[in-house]
Amino acid sequence: MAFINQEAKEIHCKLVYYGPSLGGKTTNVQWIYTRTTGQGQTAMQVFNANPERTLFFDFWPMDVGEIRGLRTRLHLYTVPGQVVYDASRKLIMKGLDGVVFVADSQIERMEENLEAMRNLEKNLEQQGYDIRRIPLVIQYNKRDLKNVTPLAEMRAALNRYNAPDFEAVASDGRGVMETLKTISKTIVTTLKGGEL
Repeated sequence: MAFINQEAKEIHCKLVYYGPSLGGKTTNVQWIYTRTTGQGQTAMQVFNANPERTLFFDFWPMDVGEIRGLRTRLHLYTVPGQVVYDASRKLIMKGLDGVVFVADSQIERMEENLEAMRNLEKNLEQQGYDIRRIPLVIQYNKRDLKNVTPLAEMRAALNRYNAPDFEAVASDGRGVMETLKTISKTIVTTLKGGEL
């Protein structure tokens, strides 16, 4: 749910990176942070409730554009990866405008990916969101490793909603900015009244 600051002529949008623990959510957000210097970004905030951790920062993406004369400011959040921190996940998801689901491509992590996707669906539903109606992008991370699930299998298992998706290696930035640009533009299109 975007927030409008008329005085600053800004619209604030909340983007949440969701997925299993150690899948690459934090790596994505850190990569974006280091590449958006000079775009009106705030300092990276780390909320550490040991061992649970959440990252946050916001910035003006240059290529997203304006909505009715308002600059778009994105607020990026990560959720804790472990399901045991579900209460924190729910709190972070309040008022979101879009989700990037970061899946770990390693074969042995598929069940954790599926569990995280089920948890996302449940948490969205409990907060009154329909996963088919919100901006959603799926990222298949860690594609550089040898023991990865074939892309077709990952899509069949995780992308039942036909969301835009990307292969990624977040540790070196591959697919990170493409994912961000796609979800950002989808959020803006939705806010302008466009259909998903």
